[in-house]
Amino acid sequence: MDGRLFSILLIAALLGPMQATLAQEERPSSPQVIEPEVERRDINRARIDTENFELGGYAGIMSVEDFGTNAVYGARLAYHITESFFIEANYGMTTTDKTSFERLSGGAELLSDSERDLTYYNAVLGYNLFPGEVFLGGSRAMDSSLYLVAGAGSTDFGGDDEFTMVFGFGYRVLPTDSLAFHLNVREHIFESDLLGQDDTYHNIEAILGLTFFF
Repeated sequence: MDGRLFSILLIAALLGPMQATLAQEERPSSPQVIEPEVERRDINRARIDTENFELGGYAGIMSVEDFGTNAVYGARLAYHITESFFIEANYGMTTTDKTSFERLSGGAELLSDSERDLTYYNAVLGYNLFPGEVFLGGSRAMDSSLYLVAGAGSTDFGGDDEFTMVFGFGYRVLPTDSLAFHLNVREHIFESDLLGQDDTYHNIEAILGLTFFF
């Protein structure tokens, strides 16, 4: 009897650790959580300066109807009323060519040399239609905006000052907080009897500009 009891206790002592080992092996292991290593990138953005005034110059080409396409240059002053609206004053000048009639006639000139100088000034209201960003590389972002303008002014050409309507669009990019590059296309519309009869003139200019906020 004592030998049988001793055998049972011995078997129980041997089976106990084996059952614990089997239980640990059968227990499902917890899934391994993989932590993604994401490196945060700092993007430097140039924003419109807190100052609302913008001053600068521009240059490009202007097509004066019947008088050829020539270089144009001028100055611009703008005030940003809100983030969406701004007002702008412009003054520009160009020197025109002879008309096709003058070139073909061989000698008849419709305008004197001083009358061929065209100057204009105008005031326009601008609206930032599509503000956005331009990215350079992986860490450089520059604020940008596509905008529309419309306004009125005066054109001095051929010895007359003519009331002029102005319409156009532009694209602005800010490489720094206080510096902006502009690309503009604008149409200047006025009526004149410069060539002997009343006519509507459509003068289109394409210009590049550089302005500073202050």
